Amino acid sequence: MSSALLDSMGLGNLDLAYFLLGISGLTIFLFLILLSMLIVQIKKLSRLNERIEKFMGGKDAKSLEKEIADIFADNNFLKTAAEKNKKDIRRLFHNMECTYQKCGIIKYDAFRQMGGKMSFCLALLDKKNNGFIINSVHSSDGCYTYTKEISAGRCTLALGEEEQQALNIAIQEKE
Repeated sequence: MSSALLDSMGLGNLDLAYFLLGISGLTIFLFLILLSMLIVQIKKLSRLNERIEKFMGGKDAKSLEKEIADIFADNNFLKTAAEKNKKDIRRLFHNMECTYQKCGIIKYDAFRQMGGKMSFCLALLDKKNNGFIINSVHSSDGCYTYTKEISAGRCTLALGEEEQQALNIAIQEKE
């Protein structure tokens, strides 16, 4: 069988059966490729549908919209609460600097005759080493209490040996 078209292309002596067989083979090959691509796409669509079903959880669009709005409201509440907590913590830290955080105590026998170390010196300081020393002297006549103000770790009045020891203990205490 001879064709003018095949002759013009230089394929005039080609058997038409071989030509049709090649075309049908190519068609089957392309069909198989498209079929495999279709199967892959169907699997992807199936996984996407599973994810959508899991996300929706049997809810309609209105209830899902309400849940999302509730989540945003909760998120805003948490942000506000976190900011308030930050401010409160800053205020507490500021207040803590003024509280007595360091303490030094020395017990001693004031007159070396009574025994039992009934006298004591107590130093109370804040973070900046400001505070006071209480010196309680116990004697056979009674108990006498004295205070001395401490500013930046120093006292304007002369300190006794026990008072200086109590002050040193308090200053060296870690914060």
